[in-house]
Order: sequence, then structure tokens, then C-alpha cells
Amino acid sequence: MLSYRHAFHAGNFADVLKHSVLSLVLDYMTRKEKGFCYIDSHSGAGMYQLADEYAQKTGEYKDGIAKIINDEDAPESLEPYLSLIKSLNLASDRNTDPSADISTDTSNDLDVYPGSPGIAKAFVRRQDSSHLFELHPTDIQHLENFCQRWRKVFVKQSDGYQGVLGLIPPPSRRGVVLIDPPYELKEDYHKAVKTIIKAYEKFSTGTYILWYPVVKRELVEQMSYTFTKSSVKNVLQVEFCLESDTDEYGMTGTGLFIVNPPWQLTSQLEEILPYMKTKLGSDDTSYTLNQLIAE
Repeated sequence: MLSYRHAFHAGNFADVLKHSVLSLVLDYMTRKEKGFCYIDSHSGAGMYQLADEYAQKTGEYKDGIAKIINDEDAPESLEPYLSLIKSLNLASDRNTDPSADISTDTSNDLDVYPGSPGIAKAFVRRQDSSHLFELHPTDIQHLENFCQRWRKVFVKQSDGYQGVLGLIPPPSRRGVVLIDPPYELKEDYHKAVKTIIKAYEKFSTGTYILWYPVVKRELVEQMSYTFTKSSVKNVLQVEFCLESDTDEYGMTGTGLFIVNPPWQLTSQLEEILPYMKTKLGSDDTSYTLNQLIAE
């Protein structure tokens, strides 16, 4: 199945959590001069136009990034992420109107929103490499166009799960792996966890980020159980749910499993999560932050 298009959901509350964490992880990786490898198993289009029919049809970004992009009370932990989104949109404004004065621009408009490759591109350096996988025939074209001027990036239209396993351990022995499937098939819940377990057996010092939707609680519980019964150590689980669990169809929340998180990520999320509840949530919104498996 290749019907999923992230363009409908770009910039929603799930992206805010996922991409703020990805920004913090990549920012941490750049604090050492030695290069690292970034691997993205389900990359999507790379960059999304929020004025197009997909984003406008759902308007999900209006209840996500749009609510916080210009908030002066945002916690410091969100600064790498929010600064990136602002700079991309200022650049977009400049491309549209070359005479615009970037120093005095006060527009609140959001023209573009990056997918995970767009986040990564802002952080990786000359000494770093990136490997992006995508199967969707339309999104792979957009992704290839997005990556045209990106040095040391390798884009493949192939199975991202196998792609991850084929690239580790990286020569630098430093790496960040994002696994972010569309979960069109129930098998993705099990397959994503198993891929990280297999990858960990080959490269136990890498940082792995696994995104998941909260649609059926039992599927998330199965993921947690599979991790706890494996050899994987140091797993942080974070979850942000707009609504309580329900048997009805639809995503009520979002979460991440993070293997080998940066040491300060827990304290950073302790700032981000209550802020997200205040700005994006309601009285029914909840969040959890749990060291699922100790180091």
C-alpha cells in the first residue's frame, strides 16, 4: 500500500513532538567535530507547501506549528526546532519577494514546513552523510528534487527497513536513525521495532528514534513489550495524547521510542511536554515520559 501522503499532516501536533526531538538529537550530534551518519527509513517529500491542497484540506498545521511558531513564551528546549522553521519560512518569503527586508519581516504566515529530511538538512555538516529512503512514486520525485544541492546525501526508492540494516554500523561509528513508517499496515508496528532490535545488535551505540501513532493502545503496548524482552538498553518513551484512548477510528496521540537518547533530552522534554499541553491541548490532553529500559 502506497496511499499515505504526509502532506495532509505536515506541521500537526505529532510533527511538533517528532521534529522537536529530532532537532535536539541532531543538534547534540553536531557538538562533536567527528562526522555522523543520518539514516531516514521513510523520508517523505522532504519539504511541504502549506498552501497546497493537501495541507489546506485538513488544516492540521493550524492546530500544530502555527500555534507556537511566534510564541515568545516557548521554552528554550524548543529553540533549535522553532528557529529552523522560522528561518525556512523567511527564506521562502525571500525567494518569493527578493526585495523583502529579512531583518524587519514580521509576517506570521507559514508557507513551508519541513519533513524529517528538511530538518536533517539544516543540521548536517560537510563531514556528515545522509541516507534517505522512500517508496512512494510521487514523494520520491519531490525528495530527489529537494536534495539536488545537498552534499553527501543518498536517496533511494527502496525498502527503508532493509536500507537501515544495510548501512550500519556506519564507518564513523556515530549515527542517528529515524524510523517513521505510515503504519498503513498493522505489521509496521512489529516490523519497526524488530528493525531497531536487529540494528542495535549490529550497532549498539547509535541513536534510534521510532515514531508511532496512538490509534489502538494494544499495538503500542505490544511495541513496548517487544522492546523490554529484547537486548536493547537505554530506551526512553515519550507520548503526547490530545484525547483519551478510544475504540473509535482515528489517531488520538503520538509517541516516540528513543534508544540511546542524548543525556539531557529527558529534562528538555520535561519542558516541552507541559508547554505543548498548554498551547496545543485541552483538559483531555495527557503526556508521559518514561525510561522504558534502563541504560
